[in-house]
Amino acid sequence: MAAIDFDKTDRKILAILQEDGRLTNQEVAERVNLSPSPCLRRIKRLEEAGVIRQYVALLAPEKIGLGLLAYVNVRLEKHGASQPSGSRPNTPITHSPRDDFSASVTHWPEVVACYAMTGEMDYLLRVHVEDMTHFSRFMMETLLRHPAVLDVKSSFALQRLKDTTALPLL
Repeated sequence: MAAIDFDKTDRKILAILQEDGRLTNQEVAERVNLSPSPCLRRIKRLEEAGVIRQYVALLAPEKIGLGLLAYVNVRLEKHGASQPSGSRPNTPITHSPRDDFSASVTHWPEVVACYAMTGEMDYLLRVHVEDMTHFSRFMMETLLRHPAVLDVKSSFALQRLKDTTALPLL
């Protein structure tokens, strides 16, 4: 998908909204030296183009009892799509292990981000849990029980040096 064209004012609007999405249109307009109507038109155009994807409240995980952050590399079985067992040769192909895993991961609340990756592992998961007991339970009862999962490697965040949702506006 091609990036849309936007100018310096659009970039200012985006930077302001990335910093504080709760600002009123009036406040944003004042900061970019526009009147409210053209500012609102620009924001609506950016929303409709999908540049502004959504507005959210960002929570502090440790304040809501999620004190452990883990990154988990997942390697899946390499089998391609297969036919249902006992089926005839012309039976439609069922989902691949990758499809099954992708569908499952969307239902695991501990997983806050999942990326398909290049390299040795197939997926990278960002997992927020209460503590090591919660992590162990998630691993043993959910992730490792998934039939497509072949191998996992976990790393734990020791210290947050940078954590932003703001994208660079080059």
